[in-house]
Amino acid sequence: MSFGLISNIIQKEGDQTPETLLLCFLRIKVLKVIIDKDLCKDCKFCEVAIACPGQDECTACGSCVITCLFSARKLVKDKKELLIVKCTINGQQMQVPSHQTVLQVLESLGFQITSYPTRDAIFAPCRTGGCYSCAILINGELKPSCITPVSENMSINTQVEDQAPKRVVSGFQGHHVGGVGTPKDLIVQSPLGYLEVACFASGCLYRCPTCQNWQITYLSNIQPLSPDEAAYRLTAERKQYQVDRMAISGGESTLNRKWLIQFIEQLKKLNSDKDARIHIDTNAAILTPDYIDELIEVGMTDIGPDLKGIQLNTFIKITNQKSKNLAKKYLKTSWNAVKYILDKYSGKVFIGVGIPFNRTFMSLEEVFEIGSKLTSWDPRIQVTVLDYRPEFRVQAIDRPSYKEMLLVKNTLEESGLKKIKLKVTRFNESIRIIIKD
Repeated sequence: MSFGLISNIIQKEGDQTPETLLLCFLRIKVLKVIIDKDLCKDCKFCEVAIACPGQDECTACGSCVITCLFSARKLVKDKKELLIVKCTINGQQMQVPSHQTVLQVLESLGFQITSYPTRDAIFAPCRTGGCYSCAILINGELKPSCITPVSENMSINTQVEDQAPKRVVSGFQGHHVGGVGTPKDLIVQSPLGYLEVACFASGCLYRCPTCQNWQITYLSNIQPLSPDEAAYRLTAERKQYQVDRMAISGGESTLNRKWLIQFIEQLKKLNSDKDARIHIDTNAAILTPDYIDELIEVGMTDIGPDLKGIQLNTFIKITNQKSKNLAKKYLKTSWNAVKYILDKYSGKVFIGVGIPFNRTFMSLEEVFEIGSKLTSWDPRIQVTVLDYRPEFRVQAIDRPSYKEMLLVKNTLEESGLKKIKLKVTRFNESIRIIIKD
């Protein structure tokens, strides 16, 4: 009996055999979290941000390891004895190991778990509980399987197609500057001085050690919102700040496709006037052509893909991807997304591309290579260069200086690009420098 057939047995035959129980235990990795006291600063972020069941009920899901600012937490092998827990999976009585997440149990039973969207598989990209892509019905409630511990008499149902999606979204607010997908020549219409309103979705499939928005990315310990709830809140922000543009960023906004499609659709219904603009900022790692088509069909008008380099080694260094094959797929998908939008939706959808820069992970030669490729597609595409500052786990880097950023701008101009926007810090103030055609 192969591992891949176990989930089929659960869903079709209904009776758990001793073999399936044995295979389930054999496939489980018994791990525990240890804390390096020399590295830990007792900041409590991993405890406050993540919806963790606590040390006594630790499942070694790894979410606190991912979120630790100081890399003080690690997963190591454990010799603890796992008990048998009785639960129901898709209507069938099962016995599974204790001290595991629901996702870990499902994977041990042969359910396909992926980090890139695949048909008939559970997509679990963030592993910190914020994006709800892996959410299933647990005791009748939609919960993220990646951080929810399995428990005695738990009812688990992986069939959630008819369930309303949820996601952790926060930070509803006005923005003076906007994001990568905000046109550089936009005239501020709001009497309050704002360009747009935005909200931020938790969860990301990258593990960037220089994550610039880690407080949002790794937040899962708040109530998730339905697409309708989030759309109503962002619409209310639009009215308050008197703007026409509404944006969602992250984290990574595109992870939970069903949620995002319904959110954009509802946002469009609530803002049907001709002036309303709906803007998505994204790393585009899973933004396939059919996904792009669907987003535009339901109402997306502006998009800002953030390209983390063009060379694979740079991409891996920035995103901290452990799987080279997965990194290749993410990088290829993100670049293909830009090309697809330019080819099919030029003049219909505004696109602005973001490039993170810090000399510790990207050379000017690669900046020129990025610019040359974009120029070959459309020299007038807007490009925003982001000065990556010391943040999250990487504090021992210098923020690019004003002169460095101007050098990056000159390099992109030499590559043939015509519209470049620099987001830099000068005189301790965050400002935009608009480079006109």
